[in-house]
Amino acid sequence: MANKELENILVEYEQKRRMAENRLENKKKELYKKIPRLQEIETEINKISINKTKSILMNEMTDDLKAKFENDLELLKKEKEQILKKEKITIDDLKPKYECNKCKDTGFINYENKKTEMCTCLKQKLINISYNKSNLSNLQKENFNNFNEKLFSNEINENKYKMNISPRENIVNIKKASINFVKNFENLNTRNLFFTGNTGLGKTYMTNCIANELIKKGKTVLYQTAPVLLETIIDNKFTKYKTTDTNDFYNQVLTADLLIIDDLGTEYQNSIKLSELFTILNTRALNMNNKLTRTIISSNLSIEKIFEIYEERIGSRIAGFYDIYYFFGEDLRLYK
Repeated sequence: MANKELENILVEYEQKRRMAENRLENKKKELYKKIPRLQEIETEINKISINKTKSILMNEMTDDLKAKFENDLELLKKEKEQILKKEKITIDDLKPKYECNKCKDTGFINYENKKTEMCTCLKQKLINISYNKSNLSNLQKENFNNFNEKLFSNEINENKYKMNISPRENIVNIKKASINFVKNFENLNTRNLFFTGNTGLGKTYMTNCIANELIKKGKTVLYQTAPVLLETIIDNKFTKYKTTDTNDFYNQVLTADLLIIDDLGTEYQNSIKLSELFTILNTRALNMNNKLTRTIISSNLSIEKIFEIYEERIGSRIAGFYDIYYFFGEDLRLYK
């Protein structure tokens, strides 16, 4: 990503942070107008803190003076707590409401050991701009709360679907499994997901639901179709002039908390791409980057077809490390 783009994003973060702090200041003004004593308490607390600091700097601090400062502060804090309790106001109500509480809308987290790390919210924003583009554009609408199981038939048709349950019962089971996948994301025993079935049956919607929840939990999500993913990797590998962005993309593919590979089976295949696909699946499944990562693969191909079309080692990785869910029913696009 170009430095200019990163600068623009950080400007957006600064604006968000200032807006949150301005909203709090306006809220405090209204509160102080209603309860003047609260502002008086804040002013007195600030004065005590300043005088305490001055006494320390000028070597005038005595045990008696220190005790007085602490006693006065304690009395003021208790009075403040009583007023807030009476007005049913919590301490959190007097803090800025940032979009991201981890970095306080700065994009970076400062740890006690003075180490500074980019926050996952900023990492996700960079991933979205550089790689996800429009792939995750429907997250506001496509989530578990908006999931409508009634779009799926409640009729059992074994001859048509080769299943002894209805499409509705099946999709409810898949939804439960998807929610558990999110809930147990960091459990070492949680397996990856392989969604198979014809187009228009909710595979992409379900992956978006999962992505939505994980992003809210501070996880990074990279979403790419198999053709774009593999073409980009191959193009980057054979680019004569390597760039930081080239290496960064491959690193994101291997280390993103969740990688979603959509439309597996629609890519043009050759030995190089198959080798790269195996490397991706193997590295992420075995946590070879010393980081727990999960993968969701969506395909129109059944697991049997995967073994026929791809190398056996790829089929074995999916069969061995993924829970397989079959989507079936009528094309939902016909009802839109």
